[in-house]
Amino acid sequence: MPRGGEATKTRILDAAEALIMGHGLAGTSIDMVLEKAAITKGAFFYHFKSKSELARALVERYADQEETLLEERLKRAERLSRDPLQQVLIFIGLFQEEADQLIEPGAGCLIASYIYQFEELDEKIREITAQAILRWRKRLGDKFEEVIANYPPRFPVNAKELADGFVSAFEGAFVMVRVLREPKQLSQQLLHYRNYIELLFSPTQ
Repeated sequence: MPRGGEATKTRILDAAEALIMGHGLAGTSIDMVLEKAAITKGAFFYHFKSKSELARALVERYADQEETLLEERLKRAERLSRDPLQQVLIFIGLFQEEADQLIEPGAGCLIASYIYQFEELDEKIREITAQAILRWRKRLGDKFEEVIANYPPRFPVNAKELADGFVSAFEGAFVMVRVLREPKQLSQQLLHYRNYIELLFSPTQ
């Protein structure tokens, strides 16, 4: 558990993330963060020299959390089955289980909330976000390579593109959730993607 200065820094990050998810990066001011985190301006600038530095720290933390989530879900799927196709389906199913519990239409992805401001952000933030997505492409792409080697697909496919398809379905579903205010969209879109994978790799009759 963080103590002292680290606890304050965590509180700032938590407050900023919550605000950005609701208002966007451009719509979130330092004053809003100060109020939500219940800290002084001096405490803020002790940890972060600018809003840009805060934005970078947030995306670094978020990317690390997402990488941990990816690895935990893949390892759990691999423990539950030795078959690569079943591992992929279980992996998707684990995200579906969590999506079924989503009741807040304001949920979303921090990285996605940065995208429309990339031109205003420093290159380091662009690099962090790109690397985060590329990690998912690499890990899921490797798993899909195993699937393709064991289950000839019914149509020509590329393992990396299948991995990108999962990320696209997941992130795109958050747009649907927020715009339509329908939390079940996330679970539904993951189900459609899972059905596609099952049909793609099912034996031809």
